[in-house]
Amino acid sequence: MRYSTIVECSIGVAGTPKRSEKIARLAALVRDVTPADVPTVVGLLVGEPRQGRIGVGWATLRDARVAASAEPSVTVRELDEVIDRLARTAGEGSQRAREAMLVDLLSHLTEAEQHHVVRLLGGELRQGANDGVVSDAVAKAAGVPASELRRAAMLLGDLGAAAQRALAGEPLDIGLTPGVGVQPMLAGTASSVADALTLTGPASVEWKLDGARVQVHRDGDDVRVFTRSLHEIAARVPEVVQAVLALSAPQLVLDGEALGLDADGNPLKFQDSMNARTALRPFFFDVLHLDGVSLIDEPLSARKTALEHAVPASLRLPTLDTVDADEAERFARQALAAGHEGVMVKALDSPYQAGRRGATWRKVKPVHTLDLVVLAAEWGHGRRQGWLSNLHLGARGDDGTFVIVGKTFKGLTDELLRWQTSALQAIAIATDGHVQHVRPELVVEIAVDGVQRSTRYPGGVALRFARVRRYRPDKVAAEADTIDHVRAML
Repeated sequence: MRYSTIVECSIGVAGTPKRSEKIARLAALVRDVTPADVPTVVGLLVGEPRQGRIGVGWATLRDARVAASAEPSVTVRELDEVIDRLARTAGEGSQRAREAMLVDLLSHLTEAEQHHVVRLLGGELRQGANDGVVSDAVAKAAGVPASELRRAAMLLGDLGAAAQRALAGEPLDIGLTPGVGVQPMLAGTASSVADALTLTGPASVEWKLDGARVQVHRDGDDVRVFTRSLHEIAARVPEVVQAVLALSAPQLVLDGEALGLDADGNPLKFQDSMNARTALRPFFFDVLHLDGVSLIDEPLSARKTALEHAVPASLRLPTLDTVDADEAERFARQALAAGHEGVMVKALDSPYQAGRRGATWRKVKPVHTLDLVVLAAEWGHGRRQGWLSNLHLGARGDDGTFVIVGKTFKGLTDELLRWQTSALQAIAIATDGHVQHVRPELVVEIAVDGVQRSTRYPGGVALRFARVRRYRPDKVAAEADTIDHVRAML
């Protein structure tokens, strides 16, 4: 199949507002895909190459621009082979080598294909065809129930692999298999523990740690550890592997967090936990498979009972089963006092919906806000082409200057992007490539999950998960938060 076929379909899907029409277009495409190419095509359709993030930054993509080919010639398989080589290229001189590969690839692509592949590799391919739409299209093309395909994708941890099975006519009635990572169940948010309980009913309230999500599979002496994005990291977390090998159950799949602790048993900041020299300790909150039996369809209450039998209390998260908001709030305050992020509130009757952000799980944690000053903004690309998007944010220094503490492009609506572009151009003072520097006048309220130490910025701190809440026209720059206030959040 020609890559141009994918690009033409993508353009058509992006211009089609109706979900049913998107599904019909995509189904017509995937019917013509050979089974061997299905995982590649599915990845291209959802905007995520089957190789995952390959480490090609926007600067490399920008510098690799070249004149377009007049006619399409590159096949899907040829494109996939180039992405494979890009993913494998690392070490000294890798950036130049990747740029050369990209230049060669782009020289064989039409203008439309170039635009598509740059957005694809840059993680900016927004076409209204997410996993759910593509999954339903594959199910339609294969003539199988959409629910069966979604479940197979969940248990295989790979929509492309499930699509390949379905389109080849292979059975989809597969179970959770130890050793095969599955997409983790995710949580929605709630503003308070009381609000979360209203949504969940009787619930398990659990401490929410600021660690790394781990899914641990054991089959005899073989232990595999998967990250949230399903990268296998057992070799990097020997303490987690040894902890699971010490359990009596010879076969199980556990979901939990890995966290670094200081000498007194207090939790380390996420940044320190992720240090390669930090020994990580696992804390498990769910069991998905135990001694040959899949538990994902069992209610959380039953899975918690199984977890208590399989894993000692020292390796489990503190939990409280309750429907009482006051009791749950006291428990949440204990989690915060112990240095953790907050709590998770999970319906006791909830099955494990792998890969889903279910309404039955809610996270509750304090939201910190800072009033910062916009120092510069970067011109956007992809869907944000022509708008000033990524903001450079500064806190007020002791001498009246401003110290950069981070960047963000999150939380910006199209309306806010339009206003922001106009407002920032009105106070522009200098241009450096794609960065527009501005007078430090606009104050913006930024929500953050916290801050961390950083050598990247002169203030020694950086924001974590920063997102724009609103601009503050009622404040002047002299009223912005100080760098000392930001550092105090450490």
